[in-house]
Amino acid sequence: MPLNIGMTGMILLVLIALLLFGPSKLPQLGKAIGTTIREFRSGTKELIEPEQREEKESER
Repeated sequence: MPLNIGMTGMILLVLIALLLFGPSKLPQLGKAIGTTIREFRSGTKELIEPEQREEKESER
């Protein structure tokens, strides 16, 4: 589990989210979070790859 959150903690977080956003908004919220994480990963990958190429070229 991420951040050492146990199963009880995850259930508690889901219940709190359900109370705050309601059952109709929860799927939209999950999709938005997933999209944001995917874009963040691709953005960081684009930043890291050129640096790794430069390091490999400088080692030669």
